[in-house]
Amino acid sequence: MSKLAIIGGTGLNQIDGLEVTSTQTIKTPYGQPSADFVFAKIDDKEIIFLARHGSPHSIPPHKINYRANIWGLKEYGVTEIIAIASVGGITPSMSPTHIVLPDQIIDYSYHREHTFFAENLSQVTHIDFTHPYNEQLRTRLIQAAEQANITISHKGTYGCTQGPRLESSAEIIRMQRDGCDLVGMTGMPEAALAKELALHYASIAVVANWAAGKSENEITMDKIEHHVKQGMLQVLKILKSYINRFALV
Repeated sequence: MSKLAIIGGTGLNQIDGLEVTSTQTIKTPYGQPSADFVFAKIDDKEIIFLARHGSPHSIPPHKINYRANIWGLKEYGVTEIIAIASVGGITPSMSPTHIVLPDQIIDYSYHREHTFFAENLSQVTHIDFTHPYNEQLRTRLIQAAEQANITISHKGTYGCTQGPRLESSAEIIRMQRDGCDLVGMTGMPEAALAKELALHYASIAVVANWAAGKSENEITMDKIEHHVKQGMLQVLKILKSYINRFALV
């Protein structure tokens, strides 16, 4: 039996149409999650919603307590996580407002608490991270997007930087050389922590802007917010299609 959680990123602090049934505050061995867990229904299907950056949106990417967020969702019985993210586009097809389901990730972040397997271990523990995102969940999201008539990219490599600053053009050149299609700040260690707890995890990424040096125009927050707002309308259609088709009553 699966139980779905949605982690909302920049541009998705709440979901229209949610019928909130309760909110829960939880303390974890790793501290406080970003926000209260919102227990809700969409079309009579139950989900849990968590605002990654807090509510209101106030926690920068490098300060998010990823371990508390993921551990808390597991504690409430979550088995599937759909993580929403706003990203920069690096390769030509990744234009603003485009929707991407990344299938790979490269971690450029640092000084983040990135594992549950750090202390009080009976033995050293490793996870297989060959496929960072759960393929079954990704396949279902692709089907949900098709059902909602939303054009998406089925694959892409997400490069996770530290933030909160945006990248230099030289950094983006390096990332493209490394094989990155997208750049964001919250993909890790979230994906790895979910894998450590055997949770099915996938991401829906909204391209908010061209990455540094990929456009002649200056990157401004006004433009980012405009593109995110447009893209999130598409994301909501995919989510509702997924929940209607695959989530449990």
